Amino acid sequence: MENSEFNKNVFINCPFDNDFRLLLIGIIFTVVYFEFKPRLALESADSGETRISKILKLINDSKFGIHDLSRILSSQENEYFRMNMPFELGIDYGCKRLKEGIWSGKKILILEKERYRFQKSISDLSGSDIKSHNDEVSKVVFAVRDWFITEELKRGDSGKRVWDEYNDFQAYLYDQVVEKDGHTTIDEVQIIEIIHYINEWFGVSH
Repeated sequence: MENSEFNKNVFINCPFDNDFRLLLIGIIFTVVYFEFKPRLALESADSGETRISKILKLINDSKFGIHDLSRILSSQENEYFRMNMPFELGIDYGCKRLKEGIWSGKKILILEKERYRFQKSISDLSGSDIKSHNDEVSKVVFAVRDWFITEELKRGDSGKRVWDEYNDFQAYLYDQVVEKDGHTTIDEVQIIEIIHYINEWFGVSH
């Protein structure tokens, strides 16, 4: 793998359920907006490769990692904690701290619904700079934008400009998948297809 590819890859570790879908699209859109490449476990459907193998490769190949912990708490009685997200965060952090070379320069963004809620379940993260989004897409877009500016770019378009373009993209997406492709709703479209439309949008609009 070339360093240039590693330096553009952003591993996204988050829930893939319907409740998180709009937040995920907001994260992906912002990643692509700043000309980085989103990398997700669901980008490959190869049944011959275990999920953990996919995760390890994606983390190894990505300089950046965005980890959302907002869904780790059980939401109803007798439901277990969702541990995949903190587990993958731990792998990414271990890769950053224990490997040398390009991996020591990895950058990690941790997102949560509420700023200090994570401390009840993962006290080891106390003192970390966690960004909260309160399940609002606009806040997650601003958080990812600010992180890229702080950690890598040093300057770039404002969060408001990114958010405005995201809303323009939503109208474009509806026209493409409902009006043109015949889907009943945008929710029917797989995330991997959404990424295609985001890349297409930037090719058309810029």
